[in-house]
Amino acid sequence: MATWLFKTEPGDYSYTDLERDGKTVWDGVGNNWALKNLRQVKAGDRALIYHTGKDKAVIGEARVVSDSYPDPELDDPKMAVVDVEPVRAWTRPVTLSEIKADPAFADFMLVKFSRLSVMPVEARVLQRLEKMSR
Repeated sequence: MATWLFKTEPGDYSYTDLERDGKTVWDGVGNNWALKNLRQVKAGDRALIYHTGKDKAVIGEARVVSDSYPDPELDDPKMAVVDVEPVRAWTRPVTLSEIKADPAFADFMLVKFSRLSVMPVEARVLQRLEKMSR
């Protein structure tokens, strides 16, 4: 089971929206590198939900409930989507400024490639984020 970070603009679709809906198709990924990552996502993987914009924080966790598949709304087999369902909102969001200030995250893709919308999260990074969220 892998862990991923999925970024979203909360004005477009927030973690609260995911909780309300119970499940959603995670779509709208257009960057080639992010699409490459999304195509590797499998059912059962974890997804940390990160709010962009003014929030800039890891807000909660979701479960991926499908392997990646071509976006049925688009006529382009390269455009991938996955289905996700909420697991839990984090008690305390972990902000980007906290992440950048912690040397443990120096190699985290969120710090190095901040515009990437789908990225893997290493186990050591996940453990540190979870600790910070309590």
